[in-house]
Amino acid sequence: MKSIQIYSDLICPWCYIGRRRMEEALRQVTTRTQIERSWHPFQLNPGMPPAGMDRKAYRSRKFGSWERSQAMDSEVAATGRAVGIEFRYDLQTHTPNTFDSHRVVWLAGRSGVQEGVVESLFHAYFCEGANFSDPPVLIAAAASGGLEAGRVKRLLESDEGASVVRIEEERGRSLGISGVPFFIFNQQIAFSGAQAPAAFLEALRRASERPGDLEERDAAGSADACGPSGCDVPP
Repeated sequence: MKSIQIYSDLICPWCYIGRRRMEEALRQVTTRTQIERSWHPFQLNPGMPPAGMDRKAYRSRKFGSWERSQAMDSEVAATGRAVGIEFRYDLQTHTPNTFDSHRVVWLAGRSGVQEGVVESLFHAYFCEGANFSDPPVLIAAAASGGLEAGRVKRLLESDEGASVVRIEEERGRSLGISGVPFFIFNQQIAFSGAQAPAAFLEALRRASERPGDLEERDAAGSADACGPSGCDVPP
């Protein structure tokens, strides 16, 4: 069995684009080898207040002006359309704290519906303007991806999964991850950024040929990623 571990944040547009490009690559895999995927947390804004912030105020401060933020959104949206994503930044009014959404993704992994839930959360945030700081909204998005709504509600009313998410985040940072998406293939080959499908296929091929621990990190394409300073677009 082959594996791909993906470190991401649910408010990172390049993580959503990277997911689509990864899916395109996997459709081209001709072998019968099963490829297991798992999603892992990386908060871009770990200091975000639990209730989140007004998106316009937050991004204007972060990027110097609302006009610059809108220009960045426009460039990312154009790339998204090429992979079938209709980014609706006009519907987004809130930048949420994503810690609870990562707990939901962890629960989805334990429940065997992680892929569906991740897709549903990305779609809810980027295409419907969902505010993950609002528990009923997060519950509804998770339920549409395959989790039972009552189970998600119980998760959010407790600390379940919190310690696991913190440990997973620390592991990612110990690997030197500073931006997402970040993909690890068979624990041997890694790269950052929403790279083209050909890069995924090449990484899978090389990982199959390389024994041992994670040694090689390919930074190519890392412009298509989000980090502490924001989300970048390719030159």
